[in-house]
Amino acid sequence: MTSAYLWEWLNLLGRSLHVIAGIAWIGASFYFIWLDNHLQPAADPAASDRGVGGELWAVHGGGFYHSQKYRGAPPALPTTLHWFKWEAYTTLLSGLFLLAVVYYAQAATMLVDPAMNSFGPAGAIAASLAWIVGGWLVYEALCRSPLGHSTRALALVLAILTALAAFGLCHVFPGRAAFLHFGAMLGTIMVLNVFVVIIPGQKALVAAAAAGQPVDPKYGLQGKQRSVHNTYFTLPAVFAMISNHYAWIFGAPNNWVWLILISAAGAFIRVWFVLRHRGKPPAWPLINAAILLAVTAYGVRPQSAASTITWTTGSVPEGRITSRPLPSSSPSASAITALTPASSSGLPPLNRTFLSNCGSGSKRWSNSLAGIPERTSSARICSAATSPSPVVA
Repeated sequence: MTSAYLWEWLNLLGRSLHVIAGIAWIGASFYFIWLDNHLQPAADPAASDRGVGGELWAVHGGGFYHSQKYRGAPPALPTTLHWFKWEAYTTLLSGLFLLAVVYYAQAATMLVDPAMNSFGPAGAIAASLAWIVGGWLVYEALCRSPLGHSTRALALVLAILTALAAFGLCHVFPGRAAFLHFGAMLGTIMVLNVFVVIIPGQKALVAAAAAGQPVDPKYGLQGKQRSVHNTYFTLPAVFAMISNHYAWIFGAPNNWVWLILISAAGAFIRVWFVLRHRGKPPAWPLINAAILLAVTAYGVRPQSAASTITWTTGSVPEGRITSRPLPSSSPSASAITALTPASSSGLPPLNRTFLSNCGSGSKRWSNSLAGIPERTSSARICSAATSPSPVVA
């Protein structure tokens, strides 16, 4: 049993926990947003007199459910009160673990690109953490500033800063890492909204109710603001997290543009769902999302012809590198076999695809394929400039 094999198990277990926790957290979040938007006035006047502000009846799994939401605190707190927080916390902790396993342990290959940055591995890790933590600090400062009292103004500023973050990340890190860090930044903001604002507010609400004191409405307002932000961050964050499967997007020229457009499309889709919860939704959010996705599809489209062949020297997994079929006008691209075993035989599997784009002069490495043998070799890789990404055979 090799260390690389154990490393892959850490990757699998960490990724599985991250996905499961994320499903539980996002599912609960979406459910409560749906529930809040479907509440109706209490049918029983006695319930309204007890402080019930809205209720909902539902049927699921062979049973009936009756949910009630109080305007403030109930007359008496129940013995058992369920909290929804560990789903979010587990998502963040498992995500940080996965970030360390996949990116920090292989920083020299996953985060460092001499064409984009001059970091060593330690510097790249420091830059990674700075982006994630710094993003939350800026967001938190804006929400607590006077700007935070204006929903539209804050939303506009956050949208602009989020787009600037996408631009900056795609000019500091290789494409796959840049997209992942964009999602990690949004995900960290979302979880810390729960940890720093929503849960403390709920604890204050429970403490006031237990003491028989009036509940300060600021906690509800702050929690609502952060919950709304979280719901619109969700789909952009989810796309960024799965984007490693789509090298033709994160490895495309001007990849920051496509990251912004797809993220905006995800936010518009979420707007449509929220409006749908409240009644018949307008079509404009879906139309906007469709336009943004169509522009992205056109922008990252495969080119019709190849012009030149780019040669790159690097460390690649031992095995055969082949190109997908090229246009008939392209130079022939035959299979290339790795040449000489590299000295760094203890590295985990690199799972690498080489992307070259001669038109823009950029050369990027991406990690999108699995199942590559452990040992690495030094090889020269060629691919037609406008052909699809090479694949490992």
